[in-house]
Amino acid sequence: MVRSVRTTIQNRPAGGDKRELILRSATKVFAERGFFNSKVADIAKQAGIADGTVYLYFKSKDEILHSIFDKAMDEFISEGKQKLEGIESPVERLRKIANLHLEKLSEDRDMAIVFQVELRGSTKFMEEFSAAGFADYLEIISDTIKSGQDAGEFRTDIKPIVCAKILFGALDEMVTNWILSKQSYPLKPMAETVLQIFFGGVMKQ
Repeated sequence: MVRSVRTTIQNRPAGGDKRELILRSATKVFAERGFFNSKVADIAKQAGIADGTVYLYFKSKDEILHSIFDKAMDEFISEGKQKLEGIESPVERLRKIANLHLEKLSEDRDMAIVFQVELRGSTKFMEEFSAAGFADYLEIISDTIKSGQDAGEFRTDIKPIVCAKILFGALDEMVTNWILSKQSYPLKPMAETVLQIFFGGVMKQ
């Protein structure tokens, strides 16, 4: 059973600013060196603090990685829900979700690298990645697709959760290509390209 990092940090010393500093520094270090090649000492050096200070907030390097993911997903889902308020059309809701997905990751390349590469470095991390906030994100997409089916806009012969995974997978691949590409180009406009193909498959003819 996956242990939630959120439950462990409740018992840590106060010091949100320093905790945030450690997470930001770790994101940069993991993106530049790779998670498995990084040490807690590297994170401490990047943050300008003593190695021992890191352990006041996190028990291990693994916990730091999970905390980066938890924090980013919490913020993304919270912001996403706020921006989806008042949007009734399932099509427009999916358009907003797709644009936010690419917009948020394009704002922080180091975070994008951690999400696309470092969190997927082992089966263990992939299992925990899938069991954490990612499931909440898929549920938002799936519920939106179900509402489109109920409204008669989307085909009903396809499962909402499968459609949600397909949309996420396409957006996810756009981010990966953006990270690996030697060319510099804006990521957010790729959302519309993905949606054109996606809607072509789910919309009723």
